[in-house]
Amino acid sequence: MSKKKLNSLSDLGGFVFSTNENEDFSAFTDDDLKTLEPNKQYLEAHFSNKGRGGKTVTVITGFQGSETDLKTLAKLLKTKCGVGGSVKNGEIIIQGNYRDKIIQILQKENYHVKRVGG
Repeated sequence: MSKKKLNSLSDLGGFVFSTNENEDFSAFTDDDLKTLEPNKQYLEAHFSNKGRGGKTVTVITGFQGSETDLKTLAKLLKTKCGVGGSVKNGEIIIQGNYRDKIIQILQKENYHVKRVGG
């Protein structure tokens, strides 16, 4: 199994070490991320079937914002496509090849979307 390359300290999973017993760690949560407006978001729509037992999925990457806003966007896409999906590692994974439909939905919501791959 290959190791995941770490590009920054945040890739370590938010681990914070302190010897101060009274330290307030609530300032280090990801919930404080401000979600950019849709017209300032640059998303990528990928088609993939690798590592999923041959099942095809559409993967949306590049969302900048809080986890709750990402889940809200994923729910919108799943509802409009009528399929299942999930949110993992900052990516929206939609079951099936719905890349073109998802691009249209996101563009109607004023997101900038780039079609990546074949």
